[in-house]
Amino acid sequence: MIQTLCRRALLALAVVFATTSLPAAAQSGPPATGIVIMHGKGGSPAKHVADLASSLESKGYLVANLEMPWSARRDYDVSVAVAEQEVESALDRLRARGARKLFVAGHSQGGLFALYFGGRHPVDGVIAMAPGGNVGNQIFREKLGESVEQARKLVADGKGDEKTRLLDYEGAKGTYPVVATPANYLGWFEPDGAMNQTNAMRNMNPAVPVLFVAPKGDYPALAKVRQSMFDALPRHPLNELYEPDSNHLGAPSASLDEILRWTRAVADRAGAAP
Repeated sequence: MIQTLCRRALLALAVVFATTSLPAAAQSGPPATGIVIMHGKGGSPAKHVADLASSLESKGYLVANLEMPWSARRDYDVSVAVAEQEVESALDRLRARGARKLFVAGHSQGGLFALYFGGRHPVDGVIAMAPGGNVGNQIFREKLGESVEQARKLVADGKGDEKTRLLDYEGAKGTYPVVATPANYLGWFEPDGAMNQTNAMRNMNPAVPVLFVAPKGDYPALAKVRQSMFDALPRHPLNELYEPDSNHLGAPSASLDEILRWTRAVADRAGAAP
């Protein structure tokens, strides 16, 4: 009995010694990384971003895969400001789960919104995957001009909170109806508003790095502006233009390895800062 107790005591001391002898970084581990993921226009968390979200979780990342107001189900049911609050709430939940480095990632329209968000809220990095949906370009102005004017008139007439049938546009399928309040609609579709690509790039926080994913097989209109969009970002040493061998819809899945590498590089750089 005495010998058994002695062996147990020695084992306990050995465990304590081994633990306290480890370097501080090995004891605490790297800071947890949290990522908010936003799907593209007319999509959902269960579609083109689902594989990326589950793969990041399997690698130990804390992930919030959100359904955004531009999903097929929601039809712009809240304002831009409320959408920002939804992302902020998701970031808060990731912080509560232990995340110390926080990123926002978006696909297509979600990518453009991620850039807009990154210019207004503190995050460690932005991942814009095949960003699109620029309401300021000529095609959007032509396709949605009448709906924007209709929404403006309804707001001026005091009917801004009454849902009505308006139009949305996507290059792959043209115009299609959405049922939204004119006030919310204008927030998303005013040519000089939140989803204006030029404004989003110009107003991006220069202290926040961007991983700009531009798939080689992207839609021609987006492929045409990929370099100019990237060049319009404020200069940051960790900005990167990544061109995976995929099409527009496959960009999130094709970006997994690069997102893992880049977010770790950003976290390491931040951790090394004094």
